[in-house]
Amino acid sequence: MMIGDYMKTKEKKEKKVKITIKNLIYFLIFIVLIFYSIVFYNLYFSKKVYATEETTNREIKEIKISQAKEVNLEEIILQNTNDGKREEYEVKEENLEYITKYRTNTSIPKGVIQVVQEGRQGTQEVTIKKTYKDDELINEEQVSQKIITSAINKIVEIGGGVRTSNYTAKIGDILYVTSDRLSVMVEPDENSQKIATLLKNDKLKLKEIKGYWYRIECGTTRGYVKAECTTYINPNTPKEDKNNESNSTKKSVEDIKSPLSFNMALNKPSGLTLEQFRKVLNDDKDKNNIFSNNAEYFYYIEKQYNINGIFVASVAIHESAWGTSKIALEKKNLFGYGAYDSNPYNSAYSFSNYSESIDLLARVFVKYYLNPKGTSIYGGETAKGYYYNGATLTGVNTKYATDKNWANRVYYYMQYLYDKFINGKIKLPFLDK
Repeated sequence: MMIGDYMKTKEKKEKKVKITIKNLIYFLIFIVLIFYSIVFYNLYFSKKVYATEETTNREIKEIKISQAKEVNLEEIILQNTNDGKREEYEVKEENLEYITKYRTNTSIPKGVIQVVQEGRQGTQEVTIKKTYKDDELINEEQVSQKIITSAINKIVEIGGGVRTSNYTAKIGDILYVTSDRLSVMVEPDENSQKIATLLKNDKLKLKEIKGYWYRIECGTTRGYVKAECTTYINPNTPKEDKNNESNSTKKSVEDIKSPLSFNMALNKPSGLTLEQFRKVLNDDKDKNNIFSNNAEYFYYIEKQYNINGIFVASVAIHESAWGTSKIALEKKNLFGYGAYDSNPYNSAYSFSNYSESIDLLARVFVKYYLNPKGTSIYGGETAKGYYYNGATLTGVNTKYATDKNWANRVYYYMQYLYDKFINGKIKLPFLDK
């Protein structure tokens, strides 16, 4: 090989080596750029984190797993937007009203009542289903209940003697305790301080009448007792002569007729006597004689709870169709009390007899519908006033019945009963439909 050729070959090799090193440098720069690009992307753009098989136990324990069931979002949206309706459930604790048991005592005159055991309300936990449409409450239904504290029944003796009395106690009268034990309070309030306990048949002197309370003297004891737990009848001489109609506060026809109006106050007695209630509620439409056989209890609720007995009877007639409804016949429930529109028969309360339903509904009206919260009512209690919108038919209708025409229908029956008393039997075409 010639020297010239050798030199050319050497130059080519050197040139080839130089190109290879240059390319390698470019390649390394390119790799570095790709690496940093990947790192930058993972730091600022990647949203997902994937677990690998090399995940440690510590990392697994830190993963929080939802306990919620798999839900169908479309179904929920449909349920809550269909016609704008939605449902909510509320669990609350409320009073469990006691039942009043009536029993006849032939040693006292008709028309006289004596409380021999005070009633005590209990407590219960109820679950309420509320249905809303466009955020407006359209239905409220009790779906379950659990008794926490049992109620204690009230026991009342009613006169079964030959004579009748509507006598009302007056200041200065001598009274006697009817219940087994009777608390004497500093003030006319059940929550006031108790200063003494009186026993059945203890003798009292009436000094002042304050609503449902009497201020009394008994020996050296002075204070307030519940009026319903006293009587003017001397237990040792039950036939004493204070028990005839002439001694009563009997009202005339004009007195009874004058307050009758659609807007009359229902938290005041009608003033009818026991015999007048029996006459008014003796009617051919009462096919099963339910109202005629229980007329006296509409009189007794007036004496105990300060409510219009004609109003309560009219509600019972309307709700039970003169005692012919299935709930009235099979559950002794003249008012459909406890019934909800969705399942009226099964949800309605059952009673042992009609007097229990009449008494309970009178107390429900007085306690929740007819008096503002805090008003002193029967048995030393105060009104809750949850549904109070005025002591009128319109006020009661606001929360008591879903039927907007309920007040009008009840008033027609009130007219019917009042007019029977005033003018004798008459027929109103509306009532016969």
